[in-house]
Amino acid sequence: MEKIKTALTEMLGIDYPIIMAPMFLVSNAKMVIEACNAGITGTIPSLNYRTNDEFRAALQEIRNATNKPFGINLITNQSNVKLRDHLDICKEFKVDFIITSLGSPEIVINECKPLGMKVFCDVIDIAYSKKVEAMGADALIAVNNEAGGHAGNQTPEQLIPDLVKHCKIPVISAGGVGNRAGLNRMLALGACGVSVGSPFIATVEAPVNHDYKQAIVDYGKNDIVRTTKLSGTPCTVINTPYVKEVGTEQNWLEKLLAKNKTIKKYAKMITFYKGMKMLEKAAFSATYQTMWCAGQSIEHVHAIKPVKEVVQDLIRE
Repeated sequence: MEKIKTALTEMLGIDYPIIMAPMFLVSNAKMVIEACNAGITGTIPSLNYRTNDEFRAALQEIRNATNKPFGINLITNQSNVKLRDHLDICKEFKVDFIITSLGSPEIVINECKPLGMKVFCDVIDIAYSKKVEAMGADALIAVNNEAGGHAGNQTPEQLIPDLVKHCKIPVISAGGVGNRAGLNRMLALGACGVSVGSPFIATVEAPVNHDYKQAIVDYGKNDIVRTTKLSGTPCTVINTPYVKEVGTEQNWLEKLLAKNKTIKKYAKMITFYKGMKMLEKAAFSATYQTMWCAGQSIEHVHAIKPVKEVVQDLIRE
């Protein structure tokens, strides 16, 4: 395939302007290695690893298998008690780039940029984009309303041109891309690349169970709904029979607890913990409680394939 030259490919030294997005519970070292060797770059959420030793071993596995650039996603809000340890391990391996989410990236920018590591920041609006640009971010990950997981509120057509107009650093679009036409659409809007997640769930290398992978194949963009039951904030999931049964809104008690100033923080933590355990159970074991995270780009997934073939589908005209 002919290489595609953009600010993202130049910045990272990759052939195609695509990031395999960091997916909670899904992304692993094997997927990243395959993505990197296919000409794109891959990322993993650091919280996919239970211990520091497991996290360090995964980074070593990637470094041993490929010399191509890869990234790590760090949750930078106060709820992530592992942030300090994970940031130190990323610095130890001089990970090529960090994607920050759900909090201020200041500590990551201040500590990583002097080491030559790039920092990309998840954003959903202009106000926050300007803040992280002023802090020294290298690029913006523009999370639009077609993204999987915690999606933004604006369409790509609204968000990307706005960020390109008002910010000087490169903009990478996250959400809605499942083929070359989708990639071209985002590049035409002014993005220098895309972050793609959901199509990579239905891959041979993904560690989740077969039912989850098959659901990515069987369902489409019209089957994606937003639920507040997982983390208290809207998160996109496949509208399985179980989701239809339990609904997508928090019950009156959960809403009440989330509004109480005294216990709000703890109520949110409990909701998040319960939601993540539900996702983990659905992803890795046989259960009727099928709460599977995904985005609208599953519309373009028609079979379970190796990572390298998903990459080919994304770049093939």
